[in-house]
Parts: sequence; structure tokens; C-alpha cells
Amino acid sequence: MHRLLYKDIVARALAEDLGFGDLTTSSIFDAEEGEAVIVAKERGVLAGLMVAKEVFAQVNEQIDFLTFFQDGEIIQTGNCIARLKGPVKGILMGERVALNFLQRMSGIATTTRAAVDSIRHTGTKITDTRKTTPGLRILEKYAVRIGGGVNHRFNLADMVLIKDNHIKGAGSLTEAVFRVRQHCGFTVKIEVEAATLEQVREAVDCGVDIIMLDNMTTNRMVEAVKLIEGSALVEASGGITGERLSEVAATGVDLISLGYLTTARHALDLSLQLV
Repeated sequence: MHRLLYKDIVARALAEDLGFGDLTTSSIFDAEEGEAVIVAKERGVLAGLMVAKEVFAQVNEQIDFLTFFQDGEIIQTGNCIARLKGPVKGILMGERVALNFLQRMSGIATTTRAAVDSIRHTGTKITDTRKTTPGLRILEKYAVRIGGGVNHRFNLADMVLIKDNHIKGAGSLTEAVFRVRQHCGFTVKIEVEAATLEQVREAVDCGVDIIMLDNMTTNRMVEAVKLIEGSALVEASGGITGERLSEVAATGVDLISLGYLTTARHALDLSLQLV
């Protein structure tokens, strides 16, 4: 991920946390040099090292940030992830913001890896949604990729996704697809949300690219996949828990989209310690 994509996010986070200055650190330290380590306090998948490095670079460019792992690697409890050397004041001023990014991104990557591993024996892929923290989508979707998942659309301009409210407003699924094609042309992929088998048939007749099976039972998904017969990619979505992943993948869907990858994430437990 290019630095241009996250340097402003880091700058805003630092401005929020530092305010007019770190009263505690500035009172205790002046120009002292020191070292610190970032240590894992639990097992997980690491993600966000370059963002953490950017935090310390923006606080004080004299801080040296040496990493011992790469994003995507599994870290164990007690592993030293990185070593910092430089002005103690800068290290402590950047500590919380850097850990916030690292812990949350690693948590998303860890959650994603667990989902991916649970259906690795199938051909189904795990994908994310737009249910992300406002302003942090680029980082959270990056963490999903690091965990082994694939990204769904990044924003509303990426592709067409006709959902229930679009269908209701247009009067029918067919009419919604017709209007989209009139407006967008042939170069844009069209996905349609289908909550019933009747809507699945209608979507197939419309020749859409992707059909999302919304909140369907496992048995209903099996029927839907048979109806589609490979004429479109099939995505399962809506309240799918980790416990259901294997049975949903077994229906033959191509994708399973999971909002919980980025909404119910567990922040990986990491700490920064002066040495």
C-alpha cells in the first residue's frame, strides 16, 4: 500500500491525540535517547507495520523503526515485532496512535484469516463489505487482504449493486437493471441482491454479472446456485456467522461477504515497552 494512501490518515490521528502537546511526556523528558520494543501479547496475524512506522516518522523523523516480521505473518505471544530507537519523547508521543492502528488492523487480519482457513478446502472466497470505520476504509480493507480475504467494492463508484431499496423504488428488479444499463453502459459490472428464488430467476433472465443471495437459508442457497448454473458469480451475504461458513461454502457459492470482519473485530493485544 502506497504511503500516499495513509499519511493523511496518520496525520489526522496524531493531531487528534496530541492536541496542543503531550503534557506528561514533555514534562518528564527533554532530549533523552532511548529504545523501545513492540511485543505481542497474543497470537495473531500481523497487519499495519508501515502505518505504525509512519506514525513515528511524522512525530520525529529521527526515530528508527526496525521490524522483525512482515504483514501477513503469524506472530506468537512474546514475539518482539519491532524495535524503536531515538528520542524517547517522540517514541512515547506516538505510542498510542501507532498501537491503535497496529492492533485494529492486526485484529481484522486475524479474524479474516480464521474465516479463510475454515473454508480453505473449498473454492469459495471470503470478501468484506462497506461496513467500515468512516475514514479508515483503506486500512481496514488492506487488513482484510493481508488476512487472505478479497475486497468487495471500495466505494459506490466501483460497480453497480442493486439492493432491495433500489428494487422497491424502481418497481422491479428488471426495471432497476434496465435503468442502470441505460445510465452506465456496458463496461460496468452489475450485481443484484436477491432475497427469493423468484428474484434469482429474474436476475438470471436479466443477465447480471453477480447475484447476491441475501439472508437465505442454506437449503435455499443450494436451490439458487442450481438455478444460476454458472451464468453469474454467486455471493452469499447477510448474518453469516463463523460457525456457518463451511455449510454456506458447501452450497457452491463463489463468495461469502462478511460484515463482521470489520465491524466486530478484536483488536490484537500488543504493547510498547521502553528498554
